[in-house]
Amino acid sequence: MSITLENVGVRFGGGTNAVWAVQDASLTIERNQFVSIVGTSGCGKSTLLSVVGGLLAPTEGTASVDGVPIRKPGLDRGMVFQNYSLFPWLTAQQNIEFVLKETGTTRAAERTDRAREMLSAVGLMDFADKFPSELSGGMRQRVAIARSLSYRPSILLMDEPFGALDALTRGLMQELLVTIWEQSDLTVLFITHDIAEAVFLSDRVLVMTNRPGRIKADIPIDLPRPRTEGLIRSPEFGVLEEQVLDHIKAESRAAEHLAPTDARARFSSVV
Repeated sequence: MSITLENVGVRFGGGTNAVWAVQDASLTIERNQFVSIVGTSGCGKSTLLSVVGGLLAPTEGTASVDGVPIRKPGLDRGMVFQNYSLFPWLTAQQNIEFVLKETGTTRAAERTDRAREMLSAVGLMDFADKFPSELSGGMRQRVAIARSLSYRPSILLMDEPFGALDALTRGLMQELLVTIWEQSDLTVLFITHDIAEAVFLSDRVLVMTNRPGRIKADIPIDLPRPRTEGLIRSPEFGVLEEQVLDHIKAESRAAEHLAPTDARARFSSVV
């Protein structure tokens, strides 16, 4: 499925307290593309993701999937967040089965089979009966990914899913995500603060401006797949990473010239 945003704006509050988090943001993501969005803190990355996920209605403009306007969350879109969002009183398998039941899989045997299939896909079949407290951070995030993929969405929306992981685990999770994506027909929209992560994973990297966020740059990542850890040390990778970084540095320098009152407003709320 494809994603299209046309002149999307999102405003929080009203009157003199109104703040535009995003304004005049337009983008198109084709079916089966892996696209990352990067930018300075508070630029509206997560806000855009929430619009695509149907969690937040745009104040202006339109958002659609395959030409159909987004009105609410749907089974065509799976979401993965940084904080895992697992139920602590359910095992890994039960967490997945719960979502399958809520999304319409009525037969218990089918839910069990699907949950075990997804746990196997993320390498956690031996931990099916473990509770989240018994799993490492990387394992919990693998369960969260398996849960989001269990009802077979066409689009995967990920909001800094690896931000809380250590460097080694993060690298392993990136490789796992790429493998899952390459073996599926998923369209992925990925939010991250990590430029190297964005370049390593993506077909395109979108850079947002400071608030109100707009799409400042659309950088194609013309690196061969499959991608391995050694690619990060290549000159070609370094050139693309520097290109993205230059755009973000320019926005950071622009933010430093904000008047003090503007700066306080900019960081007064989390977007």
